[in-house]
Amino acid sequence: RVNMFRKYHVDGTQQLKSSVQRGIRAKISDQYPALDDVLDDLIPKKATVVLGKCENKVNVVLVDDEPLFFNHRDGPYFPTLRLVHKYPDMMPKLRVDKGAIKFVISGANIMCPGLTSKGATIHDECDEDEPCAIFAEGKEHALAIGITKMSTADIKSVNKGIGVDLVHYLNDGLWQATK
Repeated sequence: RVNMFRKYHVDGTQQLKSSVQRGIRAKISDQYPALDDVLDDLIPKKATVVLGKCENKVNVVLVDDEPLFFNHRDGPYFPTLRLVHKYPDMMPKLRVDKGAIKFVISGANIMCPGLTSKGATIHDECDEDEPCAIFAEGKEHALAIGITKMSTADIKSVNKGIGVDLVHYLNDGLWQATK
């Protein structure tokens, strides 16, 4: 996997036909049913929706110039952290212990013990390859967005190696571009 946003730079944008917009919207709705009630506010019918093309085949969905979601190639859509801060219950949550915070905010992937130790909590069960929000012991807001490398059941039982690959984290290029 690529570290998507060490730097954030849109190389070009593509206006989306309404049929493509509907397709993206449907995928996001399927992936994040908790957003169904607010999807019309997030992506209004009259909004200008464009696809930003970034390096490493990363696409960013820009709604009236604001990045809301992104994906890699044809993979799952991930919300930006700012969106997760507004809608913290939109996706599964995993909470790392205090000791992992400094590693997470420097973009390191999350090791299984960081999710199974005393201060950590697996709030929601996840399958392998499922997008999730990474929270931290003693902190209110998500620090990062990741994708599970193994199911949460395996994270608990194996308890070694990488449990979650980070795709976006506090203060990375995408975060700084969305102030």
